[in-house]
Amino acid sequence: MAVISMGLLFLALSGPIRARVGALVGFIYGLAFYIPLLPWIGVYVGPLPWIALSVVLAVFSALFGVCAVWTMRLPCPPLWFALSWVSVEALRSSVPFGGFPWGRAAFSQVDGPLLPLASILGAPGVSAAVALLGASIAWLVVVLVTRVVNGSGSVARAAALAVVLALVGPIAAIALTPDTLDRNVASSSVQVAAVQGNVPRLGLDFNAQRRAVLDNHVRETMRLADAVRAGTAEQPDFVAWPENASDISPLTNADAAQEITDASISVGAPILVGTLVMNSDGRPTNSVLVWDGAKGPVARYDKHIVQPFGEYLPWRSFFSMFSSYASMAGNFRPGTGPSAITVPGRSGNVEVGVSTCWEIAFDRSARAAVDDGARILYVPTNNATFGRTDMTYQQLAMSQFRAVEHGRAVVVAATSGVSAIIEPDGSISHESGVFTPAVLSDRLPLHSAKTVATVLGAWPQWIIVVVTVGGLLVVLSRRYRFTLGPRKVGVGGTPAAQGDVRESEERGDNG
Repeated sequence: MAVISMGLLFLALSGPIRARVGALVGFIYGLAFYIPLLPWIGVYVGPLPWIALSVVLAVFSALFGVCAVWTMRLPCPPLWFALSWVSVEALRSSVPFGGFPWGRAAFSQVDGPLLPLASILGAPGVSAAVALLGASIAWLVVVLVTRVVNGSGSVARAAALAVVLALVGPIAAIALTPDTLDRNVASSSVQVAAVQGNVPRLGLDFNAQRRAVLDNHVRETMRLADAVRAGTAEQPDFVAWPENASDISPLTNADAAQEITDASISVGAPILVGTLVMNSDGRPTNSVLVWDGAKGPVARYDKHIVQPFGEYLPWRSFFSMFSSYASMAGNFRPGTGPSAITVPGRSGNVEVGVSTCWEIAFDRSARAAVDDGARILYVPTNNATFGRTDMTYQQLAMSQFRAVEHGRAVVVAATSGVSAIIEPDGSISHESGVFTPAVLSDRLPLHSAKTVATVLGAWPQWIIVVVTVGGLLVVLSRRYRFTLGPRKVGVGGTPAAQGDVRESEERGDNG
């Protein structure tokens, strides 16, 4: 559907239309996309934040409409359409307040044919492939219809180019598929268990029963320990708990520390505990502690990319005027340091990369973890505040995408669902339901080699942005020379009539 959507959008922006029409088309497209995508934003706080965010994101789509209308005046319109799409995706993934990468075209492809491209060009490359495929097919249709209507053979080259552009992404994905599945065969593996303890009730106040949430996760871990002793479950190397599994910090609460210690000793493995840690400056961090039953906390990761309007409120006095829920936003401090933590497993230390909840949407989070030596990725998340919406599945798709992008198995541990164990090819081997206790266990490969996408990092995206800006400057410079020069000239340097000038401006050419 993403490919079809891109094709229809290309058709809507094609032709001799003005930039303001492109902005209107882009804005309407954005509303039609983001409003159905993001109802989970307002599930417990009302429709205002949901609609407001959708409108803001639609403004980025309007900007794309302007950019596409201008750059598509250059040769090979589908290519410029795709480059403009990725460039605006990059912009909205960066600003304001750190950006909002949710809903990128790349994330639609976790069950699609273009997913293998993630291991080469990452999310920007897959988004570009989706846009290029849809736009090229639409362009081909336009070219063929034009040929039939006009009875002209002059469009044959354009039709051939459209076919080539349309096939670039799928052929590259097909060629990469065996490589994605066979590349980087692991020399070792690790037995991992993800525990989903569930929450007492739905809603924003689930944390009011913080002790019950902790008890739920201890209880499920104890059941796993019983199954290991009974021989019905394999001994895990480590156990992954979700974000907010213990919002009672075990660093300052002896009861919580004792519960976690008992669970770790019983299961015979360290536990990765999602918790909140209050720091000396009075601000908390959203943290993961590696808790060893014999030694206590042996490693710590503090969430690097904190979520605006949830974990902190930008422009607090301003936004507090619009919703009483604004005061519920936290004042979390972003963490620093490596994105991978060392977990002492039964067979030796394992480097585990952490992307906590919101972070998995950002390219730089999982990439930093792999660059820091992560051989497996771990996504602790808490989706209880979003009810039974599709948010958890949208986020799960991002975790699947990161698995292929970096060639790493991914463990998703959610407080209330969906928890999952994901293979390096993006397939889900185990998955829980929502708002049900669950324990997922599997043996996962430990990979050490980096994919091309990991090595290239953000370079493909920045190259696309630079090329797009270059195309815009070419178009604008032509228009500037034509409309603001000392004398308006027609073809061959002869003075042009005012009507010719206006007609050329509508077409976007430079005479």
